[in-house]
Amino acid sequence: MSAKNNQPDWNMIAEKFDMWLPHIAPVGEVLLAALEVKPGERILDIASGTGEPALTLARRLKGHATIIGIDAADGMVQVAQAKVMKEKLQGISFHCMPAEQLAYHDNSFDRILCRFGVMLFNDPLQGMREMRRALKPGGRFAIAVWSTPEAMPVMHWAYETFKTRLPEDLHPPLAKVTSLGAPGLLQDLLNEAGFAGFSVERRAFDYQFGSFEELWDTVEASDILKQQYDALPQNERGKIRDEVGRFARDFIHDGQLRIPHEYLVAAGNK
Repeated sequence: MSAKNNQPDWNMIAEKFDMWLPHIAPVGEVLLAALEVKPGERILDIASGTGEPALTLARRLKGHATIIGIDAADGMVQVAQAKVMKEKLQGISFHCMPAEQLAYHDNSFDRILCRFGVMLFNDPLQGMREMRRALKPGGRFAIAVWSTPEAMPVMHWAYETFKTRLPEDLHPPLAKVTSLGAPGLLQDLLNEAGFAGFSVERRAFDYQFGSFEELWDTVEASDILKQQYDALPQNERGKIRDEVGRFARDFIHDGQLRIPHEYLVAAGNK
């Protein structure tokens, strides 16, 4: 499986990424619970995309904290900041910044979180070192990464379907997305970054859709696989939908499509 960094163009799909937010919201709730934020604290959400879970936290704290969200894709940041303006939220702002080069002093934040970002960093180890540097002594962190390829069914199905039709450098980025999911890898990364006394737990949640068609309409409309679709001849595109649909059949129960996905949560203190 290719480990090439052939990710979607996050700037280009920023306006559409919100289609996925309801489906991954349970992971944000787990991270916020693990983070144990208190009013008056300073919080950094790394790789916050179009604003979550930072926005949810800001709505709950109602200005009684300082929340900063960063993302390396300016398109994502613009979408997130527009939500702040539209809702007139207090105490929160978003900035374009790579995780590997945080523009903050040492010991700046009481809490740091990152949902499904670390494995996509250009340099995950440097990103985690920066996270630790910016965290205050005794400060708490919580991160989530995807588990193994087989435990991320929707992308795994897409990978299996596209891989025989496209050159390796255009395969869906399954290897990158699940690069920290194998047993021990996330622990090793955290240890090497200087963290100690943390926990790593496997968790699961379901993607829930009314039908396979609803799921695949979301996949196509969100452009998450646009790079792969654009590389296919027109007459091959319908075959992708049909083949992935065959994978999904076993997950339809009582008229609902429920697809379990596994992820890892790491939480601890500096």
